[in-house]
Amino acid sequence: MKVAILGYGTVGSGVGEIITNGETADVKTLCLAHILERKENLHLHPLMCDDIQTILQDDSVEVVVETLGGIEPAHTFIIAALSAGKHVVSANKAVIAVYLKEFQECAQAHGVKFLYEASCGGGIPWLHGLANAKRIDEIEEIHGIFNGTSNYILDHMAKEHQPFDVILRKAQDLGYAERDPGADIDGIDIQNKLKISSALAFDCDIPETIPTFGIRNISKEDIEYAASQHQKIKLMAEAVRNNDHFYAIVEPQLIDEGNMEASINENLNLTCLYGATIGPLMFYGQGAGKLPTANAIVQDIIDIQNQCSSAVFTPKVKMTYDTALIQRSYIIRATLKEADMKAILGDDLKQCFAFKGKIYYQTAKISAYWMHDKMKDILTQDKEAFMMGLRGVNA
Repeated sequence: MKVAILGYGTVGSGVGEIITNGETADVKTLCLAHILERKENLHLHPLMCDDIQTILQDDSVEVVVETLGGIEPAHTFIIAALSAGKHVVSANKAVIAVYLKEFQECAQAHGVKFLYEASCGGGIPWLHGLANAKRIDEIEEIHGIFNGTSNYILDHMAKEHQPFDVILRKAQDLGYAERDPGADIDGIDIQNKLKISSALAFDCDIPETIPTFGIRNISKEDIEYAASQHQKIKLMAEAVRNNDHFYAIVEPQLIDEGNMEASINENLNLTCLYGATIGPLMFYGQGAGKLPTANAIVQDIIDIQNQCSSAVFTPKVKMTYDTALIQRSYIIRATLKEADMKAILGDDLKQCFAFKGKIYYQTAKISAYWMHDKMKDILTQDKEAFMMGLRGVNA
């Protein structure tokens, strides 16, 4: 089977490396035919070209691997490849979170497949696990640590007792965080993965927005407060379903030390689902990186080669986005006076306390939607404010 790769950065070159050097019988059936790259890079590999038509017009190419990232030209190229009767495998969570339904419909119309295992969880077979579980169970909940960069930062702030900016620079030096880390630390990367996972788990259309609050504002004192309560802070993805009602959020949460999520360290991921008969099912491993992500892409290619079943979402019912489905108490660090916080939170403000010179407020059990909305008001008065939801036995 001949394969073309769009983009030869970290992940794309990893795919090329596995196909070229692989020793298993399945990988040896694959052959790299073309690599789409910028004109100035064409000298880097003899198979490089700078015109997508070179790939689209080559009838021998059966699979196109998209690792360009971003929305365009990735969206246009994926549709063009599918329309040309070529299977497409992508790791691009940003474009898939917006256009998954269109890609699947286009693939079906042209008798090919669009596979995207590597878009969520890197080398973890998360989407495959979801697809298998929902053949028997109605998936009731998905949650977990979906981003290795943010997990590395939170883990090392706790281990090294260093502030956020120091650990962020370390993560950047190690290649875990980009020079512009916004997608990771603001939760956008997790939001895209949660949209894709929710669509597959619940067979629903992907919501345009999911309330998201990241860790950009986290302080050393927040980490130390969590430790004093025998908890750890993790940036969590969470989605729940109740019949035809659905809700999802991304937010920092205080996790009791005895919970599995609290033990996930370094840049590792833990993704979880819950079904009626399977109960809780967890997937743990490298959620990103050159070779783990490339491995997931090549797994998809081999599945196409072997005509295996794939993770496809088929919206069956109109889901109601129900803001009451997720409720918990929250702790907010802010410089606002208690009267000002009371004006924003009303009777849901339950207590105010100090910890190492910082002022914290705790709410009653409230809807996550309401708290995320009120946090916007708090941030207008204190741009460094931070919030975290209480999850677990101490909630």
